[in-house]
Amino acid sequence: MIRNILFVVLVGVVLVFVVQNTQVVDVKFLFRSLSMSRALILLITLAIGLIGGWLLTVPKHRSMKQ
Repeated sequence: MIRNILFVVLVGVVLVFVVQNTQVVDVKFLFRSLSMSRALILLITLAIGLIGGWLLTVPKHRSMKQ
């Protein structure tokens, strides 16, 4: 229960941070360069982190069920 509340609070803080940082910035990755909103970059990195964290817990849950 506390974990869920902390997760919601953390996502809320991140969303407030994202909304306050909407400037367009240049992003360079490997040999590519893009101009995009800082808010979009932050949301993409948040999504990648959440998916990565979820994927790390999937094998643990599968081994517990068997």
